Order: sequence, then C-alpha cells, then structure tokens
Amino acid sequence: MIILKDLIVNYKICIMSVKAKYQPVLDLGLKLNIKDGDVSEENGVLKIKGQAATPYEKNILWDKIKEIGGQSPSDIKANITVADESVYARHTVKSGESLSKIAKHYYGDPMKYKQIFEANTDKLKNPDLIHPDQVLVIPNL
Repeated sequence: MIILKDLIVNYKICIMSVKAKYQPVLDLGLKLNIKDGDVSEENGVLKIKGQAATPYEKNILWDKIKEIGGQSPSDIKANITVADESVYARHTVKSGESLSKIAKHYYGDPMKYKQIFEANTDKLKNPDLIHPDQVLVIPNL
C-alpha cells in the first residue's frame, strides 16, 4: 500500500512538474492570443493545441518549446495550426521603427525592407515614411 501511495505522489509531482516546466509556453500562448487553446497531460507528456494567427506566432511558440525542452522534446506534444498562412505576420508599427528595423526583426536581414514595402503599397507611398499604429503585412518570403 505504501508503494502504491508513493507511486501516486510521484506521478502527481511528474504531472505538476511537466506543466510547470512549460508554463512559459502557456504564458506566451496567452500573450499571443492563441485561439481554441487546450492543455492536457497524459502519461507525463504535456499536450497543447491551438491556433496561431500567423506562421510567425507559431514559430515563436515552437522556439519557446525548443528553448525549454531542446530540439526534440519528448515530454510535450504541440499541435499549433495557423489561421492565416497568406502572410508571415502582421506588425503594428511602434514609434522609432523603420521598415529596415522591422525587416531585421522578422527576417534577420534589414535589406528585406523592400519586400515589406511592396506588400504594403496600399497604405505606404514611401518606404521612409511609416507611422506608429499602422498595421503592416509582413509577407512570406
């Protein structure tokens, strides 16, 4: 009887620790407003699912999972779908930003600002003139 009780206690600790381990992923999901989210645990594996708005948000979640669990974590299974794959991301311009700074953030290359400008010619007439609160499409490359 004592062995069974210890086994149950250890199992509960395992469940709590896997969820606690990946709590930053769950917090990020809330921050990114992941839709239709669901979190469960089965046999020491945390299962999460939900829908990201864009591929960029999905990538951020996967980066966080890998940061915590390594390249191929065995204690988490994530099924993250994407609502809009027609764009890589949507970006709300903040004061002091430029298209090259935004391009560096999303693509790692400031010279890709031209692709962002081309994707937003409906609202931008000059790549040097963007304004806070404009919502820009960050195109798939």
